[in-house]
Amino acid sequence: MIIIAGLGNPTKEYEGTRHNVGFQVIDKIAEKYNIAVDAKKGRAYVGKGIIEGQKVLLVKPQTYMNLSGESIRELVDYFKVDPKEELLVIYDDISLNPGQIRIRKKGSAGGHNGIKNIIAQLGTDIFQRIKVGVGEKPKGYDLAAYVLGHFHGEDLELMEEGYEKAISATEEILKGEIDAAMNEYNRKVKPKEE
Repeated sequence: MIIIAGLGNPTKEYEGTRHNVGFQVIDKIAEKYNIAVDAKKGRAYVGKGIIEGQKVLLVKPQTYMNLSGESIRELVDYFKVDPKEELLVIYDDISLNPGQIRIRKKGSAGGHNGIKNIIAQLGTDIFQRIKVGVGEKPKGYDLAAYVLGHFHGEDLELMEEGYEKAISATEEILKGEIDAAMNEYNRKVKPKEE
């Protein structure tokens, strides 16, 4: 079984915020594959299904972002999955333009508290991940306020494209094609002309 965890914060007030793009992607995968992510398992909402011939567990941790690792570690332990091969984490990244995605097999948290907690809880930074760009925080903005803010205007459209890319990348990874997915999606995107 492969655990696909999208990171975010529970409760209505955080719906649609930049920090919740992981939840958004999980919701869209769930919709596409008709998987209900409404069963409570430990401290997460989960849904079981089959995607690209693989048994998957779609996961939305309910521990709040900064403690995501606690929820994910409980599931990794319970289902006895190997995080290196059978865990995929989807989350927001402020160093990428809105809707751009980047795929990694391992790496540091890069300042992301949810990932920092997952690495601490699992005792490894080797797990597959899809970062979904939410855009850089404007100068003078508080980081927490920015990531807990909502998308506007053109960014909304770019994010819809980003969600679609994240779903396609997830499907590639489930087919065992992570390198092909990295080649396809990790290319630098030219910034738009001002």
